[in-house]
Amino acid sequence: QVRLVESGGGWVHPGGSLTLSCAASGMLPTSIYVMGWYRRAPGKQRELVATMTSGTSTNYADSVKGRFTISRDYAKNTVHLQMNSLKPEDTAVYYCNVEYYRGGSSWGQGTQVTVSS
Repeated sequence: QVRLVESGGGWVHPGGSLTLSCAASGMLPTSIYVMGWYRRAPGKQRELVATMTSGTSTNYADSVKGRFTISRDYAKNTVHLQMNSLKPEDTAVYYCNVEYYRGGSSWGQGTQVTVSS
């Protein structure tokens, strides 16, 4: 059974940092094409935050460029999102996503990130 389990969310002051992690299980690492993070802020649609292909090509939302860094541990089938200089507008539920070479994708259950003073 495919599972994506996120961790690392929480509350942080503006300017602070958090690292999100997502552990994938029930799938072969070689079946995964893209791992990434999306988020949904209150009252808004889900949006892409950052993705990384198996070839290490990355893609970031303009709003997080220079502040967030995505990384993958291929041996452990995990993906991480280092978030620095957090802003109140980064408050959202963050979701881990996996896309497969064969097509289709899987989603995690989400982890809340709150940036507030």
